[in-house]
Amino acid sequence: MDIKTINEKVSVSPQISPNDLPALKEAGFKTIINNRPDGEAPDQPAGALIEEEAKKLGLNYVSIPMGRDGVSAEMIAATRDALANDGKVFAYCRSGTRSTTLWALSQAGEQPADDIIKAAANAGYDVSHLAAHLSQ
Repeated sequence: MDIKTINEKVSVSPQISPNDLPALKEAGFKTIINNRPDGEAPDQPAGALIEEEAKKLGLNYVSIPMGRDGVSAEMIAATRDALANDGKVFAYCRSGTRSTTLWALSQAGEQPADDIIKAAANAGYDVSHLAAHLSQ
């Protein structure tokens, strides 16, 4: 796994498999957010398989798939709700970009736009194009 830390509570990565979940639990994550719609790639494990394994391990699992239609207010609100859970949160998609984008948008109004952009950049993701949205 290529885990990238955004802050002390949130990390993101590219696609994971059910076999990665024990290591995520051991690393202290409590909530798993799946931001990838099923069926994007033939080798992609179904979200239901990851959810099943997460629940076996006592992890919270939240599905907020972001596909070609882009971001919605509901996705941002669902991300904000998932982040409100106690403990560390791990989000994944194909590359980590969608997970980082939803995290950034969920933080608009919660912290300064420059801080959001810097945290994402420190994790290797450029969300500077969202600056106007993050300043609202």
